[in-house]
Amino acid sequence: MKVVVKSEFCEGYGNCARLAPEVFALDDEGFSKPLNDGQVPEDQRARAEFAVGDCPMGAITSED
Repeated sequence: MKVVVKSEFCEGYGNCARLAPEVFALDDEGFSKPLNDGQVPEDQRARAEFAVGDCPMGAITSED
């Protein structure tokens, strides 16, 4: 699974980084960025999927 953050939609709520800190981080301006080039470790998949669905701006998508 790979996650992608559409930076033009991210408003910096930070839900993703709180829900899946192994997958997402916040940059110096408080906006989300995926870690590991967006590649999600298999053991973090459920948390990443939850974070994708919890983004209030719909700024995160996932691909298998």
